Amino acid sequence: MTETYRVGDLVADFLQRMEVETVFGIVSVHNIPTLDAIGRRNAIRFVTARSEYGGGHMADAYARVQGGLGVLISSTGPGAANAVPALVEAAFAGTPLLHITGQTPTAMLDRDMGSVHDVPGQSAMLASVCKSAYRILAPDQALGILLRAVEDAMTAPTGPVSVEIPVDIQRAQIARPAELETLSLPRPAPAAPDEASLAALVEAVAAARRPLLWVGNGAKRATGAVQALVDLGIPVISSWNGRGAVPEDHPLSLAAGAGLPAIQSFLETVDLMVVAGSRLRGHETQDQSLSLPPRRVQIDIDPKARGRTYSSDLFVRGDAEATLSALAARVEGALSLDPQLAGDVAAARTAAKQAYAEFLDGYAAMPEIVRHVLPRDGVFVRDVTLSHTTWGHRAFDVYGPRDTLYPVGAAIGPGLSMGIGAALGAGGRKTLCISGDGGFAMNLGELWTAADERADVVFLVMNDRGFGVIKHIQDSLYGGRHHFADPTPPDFRRLSEGSGMPYAVVRSMDGLEAALGEALAHPGPALVEVDMAAIGPYPRYYAPPPYAKA
Repeated sequence: MTETYRVGDLVADFLQRMEVETVFGIVSVHNIPTLDAIGRRNAIRFVTARSEYGGGHMADAYARVQGGLGVLISSTGPGAANAVPALVEAAFAGTPLLHITGQTPTAMLDRDMGSVHDVPGQSAMLASVCKSAYRILAPDQALGILLRAVEDAMTAPTGPVSVEIPVDIQRAQIARPAELETLSLPRPAPAAPDEASLAALVEAVAAARRPLLWVGNGAKRATGAVQALVDLGIPVISSWNGRGAVPEDHPLSLAAGAGLPAIQSFLETVDLMVVAGSRLRGHETQDQSLSLPPRRVQIDIDPKARGRTYSSDLFVRGDAEATLSALAARVEGALSLDPQLAGDVAAARTAAKQAYAEFLDGYAAMPEIVRHVLPRDGVFVRDVTLSHTTWGHRAFDVYGPRDTLYPVGAAIGPGLSMGIGAALGAGGRKTLCISGDGGFAMNLGELWTAADERADVVFLVMNDRGFGVIKHIQDSLYGGRHHFADPTPPDFRRLSEGSGMPYAVVRSMDGLEAALGEALAHPGPALVEVDMAAIGPYPRYYAPPPYAKA
């Protein structure tokens, strides 16, 4: 007897053809047919999160580290709504993420009949936070819409895409499409710039004596091209989400140092800044008030990027990899760089590091300790904390484009889930996730997801007994009134015991390296708490450059 083949089976087979090895989500009434098909095949790992919020952030982090497509499967209505924060973050970060959600049966769609989980505005909700959103209304539409959704997600500028599949459509019997045998994950070819724009770019760079390359998230796949330009003597600086295009211990790397006084002084000497795949986001440029070199050229695949933040003398529409590769090939042998350029970069790097260590005060040793104990190919995940916002951005060297990630939208709380997703996508590399006590408490249920999956992640919790970032802002702008910023932190020792993972508490910088080293040597999740009350007050985060203590 021929086995019945349904749309749920098609979804499972399609995901395999898209090179998907791990899917995150929660089983529920409106996605059982699809998850039953995934379970019967036993070819894709399904990670059962404790919330769609957590599962979505895991899928996002997994895709960022692994380099492919992230997949979240949620239920309908409240379940889909729970996924929205993760979809918002994936949009901020430009993560290719496929969100598959169920829907009420087609006969009840958009009729507000009160069926279980029915939210008549679900499609509009998802469309408002995703790059695109689709609904499958007939079994024969399923393969085409799924493929279109993945193409949308994977086409630059990349982002999240949602697909609604009503539960009766998932159950519908169909013939297995022959096209499944030849499908592969769409990876659009890099779009080259037009010849006139490229020629103008080459002319501008060749004429510069002190050029600087600023790379963003859109240049993460252009590591070879960025390295080629650096090899020609052009220094590089990055956005917070574009780090690691070249290793940040390279002598011509200024890391993500914009805004630091010594590096700002260097920027004043730059006669041409080439911006590749970066928004020059307000969060990093003090709402575009940061002084950047006056002559700028911009490379971006999205024409809407032109003039969105800073103006440019020349806009080149093209993929960062294709454009920078062509630029490197054409300017080789044609540059006439200032012989002092490399020395000035080195001096700015050294001065910035020294000044930042002074700013960090009692926490000055922390970035070096964490960098030393984490393997060179380790993954550093950061929730929004005082440490993340200061040394996590500025004083921790990143060596590869998929070696660090954080909530680009600046939400507090995704870090725990992101640490799990990153660890599962890291391919055996060690993962360290730093959180504050307030953010960590927002999604505690996912500790048991980490335990179930034996995710190889160390949670480093900076416990200052409240929302430290918020309290620093309240100190600076609201007279030190800490309204609603002091929630009681969890007992981290008991949490660790309850979820079956090793635990250590650190009460001085002298004990940090040993505690982290032991935790990282453990196969599976572990938790290290840093008692900030014992170490001392953290330097004031919310202060204008040069980041003087308030």
